[in-house]
Amino acid sequence: MIIAVRMHGRASIDSNIEETLQRLRLGKKLTATFIDEKDKIELGMLRKVQNFVFFDKISDELAKKVIEKRGRLKGDKQVKDAGKVLEEIKKGEWKIKKFFRLHPPIKGFVKSTKLTYQNKGILGHNKDTDKLIERML
Repeated sequence: MIIAVRMHGRASIDSNIEETLQRLRLGKKLTATFIDEKDKIELGMLRKVQNFVFFDKISDELAKKVIEKRGRLKGDKQVKDAGKVLEEIKKGEWKIKKFFRLHPPIKGFVKSTKLTYQNKGILGHNKDTDKLIERML
């Protein structure tokens, strides 16, 4: 499973990119969503918006933490059994909202939010995603 987090707001974004972000359930800045690594359509959309999000594979342990702390059921109720919900998500059955609202990271973004990971920023395919998500919970 892959987690993607939107890093840029709505100002000065092409309408095609904004529509792709909406289809990925990344409507606002600092929202995250899980993406199935077998779904080629969503992976293609992720490649299209890689200059506006950061993403990487997520461990099951961290996914449970994200669901437990930031997951919301219909009616904005908190999730009680994160392990059960994670298994349902892996099967493709979403019983919770399909996005997670995150906080800005504690101690800030250490690297630039305007550059890709290869150019010493955080955007695109980022190997340090787990550490950054931990600080954003």
